[in-house]
Amino acid sequence: MKKVLRLLVLLIASTNFAQEKPKLVVGIVVDQMKMEYLYRFSSDFSENGFKRLMNQGYTFHNTHYNYMPTYTAPGHASVYTGTTPSVHGIVGNEWFNKATGKEVYCTDDETVSTIGDDSVNEGKMSPRNLQSSTMTDELKLATNFKGKVIGISIKDRGAILPAGHFADWAFWYSKTGAFISSTYYGEKLPDWATQFNAEKNYLKYVTKGWDLLKPKEVYNESLTDNNPYEGKLFKKAPFMPYNLQDMYEANDAGILRSTPFGNNLLADFAKKAIENENLGKDNTTDFLAISFSSTDYVGHVLGPRSIELQDTYLRLDETIADFLLYLDKTVGKDNYLVFLTADHAGAENVTYLKDNKYKVDNINYKNIQKDLKDFSEKTYGEDVLLNYSNYNVFLDKAKIKSKGLNVQEVKQSFKDYLQKQAFIKRVYTEEEVANANANDYYLNFVSKGYDTVQNGELVVTFKPGYVEYSATGTTHGSPYTYDTHVPLIFFGWNIPKGQTHDRKEITQIAPTVTQLLQITMPNSSDGKVLLEVLNK
Repeated sequence: MKKVLRLLVLLIASTNFAQEKPKLVVGIVVDQMKMEYLYRFSSDFSENGFKRLMNQGYTFHNTHYNYMPTYTAPGHASVYTGTTPSVHGIVGNEWFNKATGKEVYCTDDETVSTIGDDSVNEGKMSPRNLQSSTMTDELKLATNFKGKVIGISIKDRGAILPAGHFADWAFWYSKTGAFISSTYYGEKLPDWATQFNAEKNYLKYVTKGWDLLKPKEVYNESLTDNNPYEGKLFKKAPFMPYNLQDMYEANDAGILRSTPFGNNLLADFAKKAIENENLGKDNTTDFLAISFSSTDYVGHVLGPRSIELQDTYLRLDETIADFLLYLDKTVGKDNYLVFLTADHAGAENVTYLKDNKYKVDNINYKNIQKDLKDFSEKTYGEDVLLNYSNYNVFLDKAKIKSKGLNVQEVKQSFKDYLQKQAFIKRVYTEEEVANANANDYYLNFVSKGYDTVQNGELVVTFKPGYVEYSATGTTHGSPYTYDTHVPLIFFGWNIPKGQTHDRKEITQIAPTVTQLLQITMPNSSDGKVLLEVLNK
């Protein structure tokens, strides 16, 4: 009898211990998701996807990015490091590095090789350009590397940066239809991933094609199909249904990225990872970082008011509902913690705004670069512009000095020229960025997105509504709310039900998660947390 009682005590103790921390953390980033989509499409969502997260979890309605440029790579890095590009060093998806004079892609690494598909060169990637630790890194350290960390995305940067420096694996989608990785993580893919690729699971979505999930009258929150603000999807008119088989045969398996089914395939792969890597199966916390990228591809090409984008979100709602049910069954309802957010939001289509009498315009970055070169040659008799990209102006200081010119005076002349352009709001010099103060709201955004080693001599901000993009579709990158305002929901293990409309910043996510897990915060985080989900 005593032995039985002792066993019961031990069992109860072990059960209580299991509840001290979640068995699995799932970080979900939805690429280019505006908070407004949760409101606009709400009546068409199921009860078990986004609504389940909001109704049973804690919703932060007023969460923003606090820097520019609001791009994919800086967004993922900032969510997981709890700091901004000025510190973690990921200042764009790609950028001109003035220290080296070369273009840099955020996760490029020539020291590694592709694994998973030898026919492509899309796997020469790693997190080595990321200068700060992530919450996933800190989990690895806290568990003596026993807790597993896996990052999965259609995009390489969406998988690699969240998974951090110590990840067991990061997987991303190749144009061949395979999920690949790099030798940074291992010499070959796990057998289960190789098997998944061999099954060519992408083909079931390609052959099915893309038609509307629901009757057409449901999509009254969007503009009409094939409207003038949509671009062409792989040279096909933006009109439902799409023959994906024809697109695939004319291109490659990469076409799946620009359909909702890129998200479906990602969820399929994520389930295989959970099952075969035994995520959430013991009392050591594991972490799965998932980034749904297809929303961004669809948004860029077809815009925020397209039927296709609405359909993508209605399908993602179903995907999330199914994935939550899978977690309920495999990990247990009370054993996993989820947060859902976005890497940035997105602007309205500028042509649509113009047609409705808002005086804004599309800006072509190539025209800006050409005009800057023309100005330089006309003023100084020579081109002293090295590069214009990501709102940064890079000047050739060596050439300026060799001509006997004063660098500061040349810099000021470029600033004065830019400030006269109709689409420019403000131009900041590198000195002004370095001495940013609270009195200039948008200068603080620029400062937090600026790395003194990698960024330019001047940074420009456009007037609100002016977008550096084509006439169709949309983009992002500005410090304005249409690019900064994203969803943030915490759900699951030990998370209270509730909501707040107080303003929060995206950099509060990582220190909050690490506080929930009772582990060290990422090394560059400022430690500001979301008290609403910590005060139980």
